Amino acid sequence: MIFGGAMAIFEGIAAIAKDNLFVATRNYVFQFSLTGWGWIHLILGIVIVLAGCALLTGAAWARVVGIVLAGLSALANFLWLPFYPFWAIVLIAINVFILWALCAGPQEEEGA
Repeated sequence: MIFGGAMAIFEGIAAIAKDNLFVATRNYVFQFSLTGWGWIHLILGIVIVLAGCALLTGAAWARVVGIVLAGLSALANFLWLPFYPFWAIVLIAINVFILWALCAGPQEEEGA
């Protein structure tokens, strides 16, 4: 989660700092302000990093929060597809892996 959040932070900073860096596809169904999406990714990334740090401490609530945040991040990256398709697909895959890992939970070894 910490890695996925850090990547979302970088994505947000890039969108805020250089609006003309990204070229959006014309006539895409979801047309949003690039600066607005930058702030969304930046804030979401910071919250994901914090939840990932809480998950490392073993907090039970962090697993549920992590599942919700990874789902929101995957959705945000799906809507980010017209701006940077490759990066968005990579982050969607990372978020799906995070969802799988958090939902599967720790496996307990059976006994010796």
